[in-house]
Amino acid sequence: ALFSRGSVSSRPGPTHPLLTANSHLPLEQASDCGSGEDSLDRLLPHTGTHRRKSATSLSKTEPPLLRTGTRTIYTAGRPPWYDEHGAQSKEAFVIGLCGGSASGKTTVSNKIIEALDVPWVVLLSMDSFYKGLSSEEQVLAANNDYNFDHPGAFDFELLVATLRKLKQGKSVKIPVYDFTTHRRQKDWKNVYGASVIILEGIMAFADKELLQLLDMKIFVDTDSDIRLVRRLRRDITVRGRDIEGVIKQYNKFVKPAFEQYIEPTMRLADIVVPRGGGNMVAIDLIVQHVQSQLEEHPVLFLRALLASVQQTQPLPQTLSVLESTPQVRGLHTIIRNKETSRDEFIFYSKRLMRLLIEHALTFLPSQGCVVQTPQGHQYEGRRYNGSGITGVSILRAGETMEPALRAVCKDVRIGKILIQTNLDSGEPELHYLRLPKDISEDHVILMDSTVSTGAAAMMAVRVLLDHEVQEDKIMLVSLLMAELGVHSVAYAFPKVKIITTAVDKNLDQFFHVTPGIGRQFNTRRTGLSSASVPQGRCGYIGSSPPACECVFENVND
Repeated sequence: ALFSRGSVSSRPGPTHPLLTANSHLPLEQASDCGSGEDSLDRLLPHTGTHRRKSATSLSKTEPPLLRTGTRTIYTAGRPPWYDEHGAQSKEAFVIGLCGGSASGKTTVSNKIIEALDVPWVVLLSMDSFYKGLSSEEQVLAANNDYNFDHPGAFDFELLVATLRKLKQGKSVKIPVYDFTTHRRQKDWKNVYGASVIILEGIMAFADKELLQLLDMKIFVDTDSDIRLVRRLRRDITVRGRDIEGVIKQYNKFVKPAFEQYIEPTMRLADIVVPRGGGNMVAIDLIVQHVQSQLEEHPVLFLRALLASVQQTQPLPQTLSVLESTPQVRGLHTIIRNKETSRDEFIFYSKRLMRLLIEHALTFLPSQGCVVQTPQGHQYEGRRYNGSGITGVSILRAGETMEPALRAVCKDVRIGKILIQTNLDSGEPELHYLRLPKDISEDHVILMDSTVSTGAAAMMAVRVLLDHEVQEDKIMLVSLLMAELGVHSVAYAFPKVKIITTAVDKNLDQFFHVTPGIGRQFNTRRTGLSSASVPQGRCGYIGSSPPACECVFENVND
């Protein structure tokens, strides 16, 4: 049922999961005679041929999640993947799945994902990494004379670079290959946050650099007759091809490529799975091993680590507190008073947010300029010196600061990150994010109403860094912060600017800021207590209801 070949790599893998799946549709590429010997120096076997074709290599998301009209939310959040220093503490566990065409690789991948029952898993198909065809090669493809199963058909350089970044926890862009035009589409698919990565493809073991990134290698071994029947059924019914063309391509490219390139790599596999997706004994053993690898890495108790951070040092220089003028002091008096009505709390907290955002904008880079006034005189002024400004709110309470940002920053782009506290572990978990395209070039204003331990803020900053936002271009803006939160963020990310209206010294036993403005800022705005929130609803109304459509069970905070 299952044959073990060699020892399975024990390289560290992620401790908790996340699921996002990527393309697993048809593929295509390579030329009739392949690419030249020089271009194949990096490959393990040599020579060859093979094929493939179809619509597009679209990416799908299929983890434990809930979808609303505008949002996709993971019901199983991603726990911290970094330490108290803000550095990544573990890499994703990468499984390589190889086998002949129509051997059942995708079926095995999906059954492994289903049996693992973990979120934040990325299924990455090699089909997405075919090279685009020239006009001459497209003519060959139309006549079934193009070899899509040759190693030269794949962009291994891009695949290796993408997988390496994904393994390191970075955000990546996956090409979407159009099997009709044999070119990559303009818009690529963004993938981020993998704890487990499954790479499946016919050439998954054909590249030396690619092999080094695999923690576990699985070969799906299916009888050639079964593979041929599956291929005929798929290409005729799904891809609209005629039987003569399918058989011609199989005999000319697919079968020789399997014998020359794919079958010899079986010796590199840690595990060989006969009969593909029907072999549940093999799949169960694979799942047991992966789970044991994930459990080897201790869970990070980030809040406990942050609580132990030394606070004997003075507040960091990266902190800027809004000047405590009589107006600011008066606003704090109103919103901190437990007798303040909901309407007054909303009104005066909005005023304070506006002052805070105005203060934050003074830290954006600017340069001198000269303009002409209507009276014909010159005026020496200043203008923003940057590519763009993006606001990112930490849901749910951070979303209440968006109107203040929009009011003073025209056409600002907005992103959102949902971080919830796990009620069992007390740790922050990432459930949802939506960030604007090309955010890496912008200055980012990260917004949250209050920061206590800094655990959620650190996770949000880590997400931005994983999306290649420069640390010195991030400003964490909060109405109220605890000293612990300030020290935690500054210790982990010393270049992040921290901006607030006040810093309170202490936290209570529930990690709430004291004296603070109330245990739940959002509750005071909505007038709803946790107990009054219907089960499955986050209860957040925000400034212009309904601002949030999130659906959750057991949401408390």
